[in-house]
Amino acid sequence: MTAAPRAAKPEYPKSKDRSHWLYISVIAAVVLGAAVGLLFPEVGKSFKPLGDAFVALIKMMIAPVIFCTIVLGIGSIAKAATVGKVGGLALGYFLVMSTFALGLGLVVGNLVHPGEGLHLTAYDPSKKAAGNGTVDFIMHIIPGSIPVLPVLFVALLVGFALQKMGPAAKPLLDGLALVQGVVFRVLMMIMWVAPIGAFGAIAAVVGATGWSAIGAMALLMGAFYLTCILFIVVVLGTLLKAFTGVSIFKLMKYLAREYLLIFATSSSESALPRLIAKMEHVGVSKPVVGVTVPTGYSFNLDGTAIYLTMAALFVSNAMGMEMSLGQQIGLLVFMIIASKGAAGVTGAGLATLAAGLQSHQPALLGGMGVIVGIDKFMSEARALTNFTGNAVATVLVGNWVGEFDRKQAREVLDGRLPFDENSVVEHGTVRGAEIDQQGVDQHGDATYVDDQKVSVAARV
Repeated sequence: MTAAPRAAKPEYPKSKDRSHWLYISVIAAVVLGAAVGLLFPEVGKSFKPLGDAFVALIKMMIAPVIFCTIVLGIGSIAKAATVGKVGGLALGYFLVMSTFALGLGLVVGNLVHPGEGLHLTAYDPSKKAAGNGTVDFIMHIIPGSIPVLPVLFVALLVGFALQKMGPAAKPLLDGLALVQGVVFRVLMMIMWVAPIGAFGAIAAVVGATGWSAIGAMALLMGAFYLTCILFIVVVLGTLLKAFTGVSIFKLMKYLAREYLLIFATSSSESALPRLIAKMEHVGVSKPVVGVTVPTGYSFNLDGTAIYLTMAALFVSNAMGMEMSLGQQIGLLVFMIIASKGAAGVTGAGLATLAAGLQSHQPALLGGMGVIVGIDKFMSEARALTNFTGNAVATVLVGNWVGEFDRKQAREVLDGRLPFDENSVVEHGTVRGAEIDQQGVDQHGDATYVDDQKVSVAARV
């Protein structure tokens, strides 16, 4: 008697990654907007409502993004903290380094004063100008934003309450993970109109201020790139050398292929499987890598942290609403919490930045349109810094818990023990979880948005 043939597992069509077209479109829109603003200033200023409408769409998403990421993030922190000494050390290190990176962004921002002299103005629906009826109609269609701080407070309470419920909270967390997937899908839909918003915002600001706007944006980008380089070489390099004796330059050379991959995709998520494999090959034990790397991708976002505070200061200076020292410290505290959800999904970082601005001075959101235009130019530096920070963190944590083989690290980094590319295959899935057709894995550890993994802690 022959056994019945096993039914073939249905294959679900995968959507193609078209994010590179979004990237190219935003760059083209910025260049076109700057050209229109320089050549036809009055025409450029007339496109300002396009940038205002896009910012309004981002504002609409602030509350759901913050709520989902904070609630699920608290659950992930609790999960990582239960993994003994490794999880506790990793979380402690991530908190210290992300706070330091946020502080560094504030220090550099106060030294270079990016955005000064632009005199940006926010859209004011109370001012009626001739022929703006269509603009008012469109702006009133977009829902208003919900106050951020109450949402953050409620999210913290709900997160800790679910944490206290233990295993009984798993169905609720799984359900919220699905809601998060919907929120991020809507956010991605909004990001596809980013080229239109970037064109309108850049054309308007360049039309109003001329070359000074281009100079101010170039200053912010240059200062950000330089800060990221110094953070990697000086801060991370010093920590790595002091505790493990490993050279940051040798580690970066070892990760050269991953850097190229990240630069091409503007996301460190694309190199996650390779980082796991390479960290194990360089001498860090599998259990340490298994805890530190995935957790770091949600909570150790050094490049994003630097960007958030520098961009916030750029907007405040450009709007002529400079923050006092007390406001900057308040922004720092807010970003320490909110930045934990600014990874992996395009647009989540902008939503987090908008949340920080709205929590202090809602009028500052009027300058977000310019940031949308240059955000893509800084995404590579953010992703590369985040990736390097997680690689260094994995080696440091492995060394602190006695699970780092220095002899093997020397052999690998000196080129005497080359990396086997075939070893990446076994790390291509997340802990072997089988994903069902609804997009949630059996362990409840991840959701998938456009075939990209989004952890329970919320990915930027």
